[in-house]
Amino acid sequence: MGTLTGRTALVTGGSRGIGRAIAERLGREGAVVAVHYGRAADAADEVVAAIRAGGGSAFAVHAELGVSGDVETLWEGYDRQILEHADRAGLDILVNNAGITPRGEIEETTAESFDEAVAVNMRAPFFLTQQGLKRLRDGGRIVNISSGATRIALTDIIAYAMTKGAVEAFTLTLAKALGGRGITVNSVAPGIVDTDINASWLRGNEAAERSAAALSALGRVGRPEDVADVVAFLASDDGRWVTGQVVDATGGSQL
Repeated sequence: MGTLTGRTALVTGGSRGIGRAIAERLGREGAVVAVHYGRAADAADEVVAAIRAGGGSAFAVHAELGVSGDVETLWEGYDRQILEHADRAGLDILVNNAGITPRGEIEETTAESFDEAVAVNMRAPFFLTQQGLKRLRDGGRIVNISSGATRIALTDIIAYAMTKGAVEAFTLTLAKALGGRGITVNSVAPGIVDTDINASWLRGNEAAERSAAALSALGRVGRPEDVADVVAFLASDDGRWVTGQVVDATGGSQL
């Protein structure tokens, strides 16, 4: 019996990186996990297979976020499949993890890339949560993935940091709004993590890895599991008295 046995979870962007680690950790804890993906169907299937191989239950849900009808498509897919894997409809844990990271200083940021970041990083989790509230059971959990970039000024991802600042404001206000239902709402803010999105400049580049590791008080680059473990705590009964918070999971970067 895991800490989440009998519960259902939806992880957006669950096919790779931090999202995959979160989905697999929640699955190991006994939750039925809906693994959302935008384009990487094969990767989502791998996550589902890994959870099932470990004795858990999972299924994939497709929706490209940031386009018209994205939230409706995602929830339709979830509702259509949930009773094949769980004994009741509804949801206990929502993890808003999916996001994109447009790079560029303010002078280099185009209106198109900015609008896309807003659509995926801000609009999608807002309306996904809005429409999910009728499915989310009292006593449920919402965990939003933010970023250490809201605390540490990184000028080459200014638009991204701006969207994640909005996510943290959303978290604070939503925690107040849903407290009466016993639903906790928190953000987790990762730092530099060794994922596919950072592979092009981090992996195989010893100088870059040393530089990234030096930012952390703990002297290494983060791993997806470092973040997933924090999310699992917040999703469990152990996290019942924590809400409206931003949990820094940067390994003490730039303290």
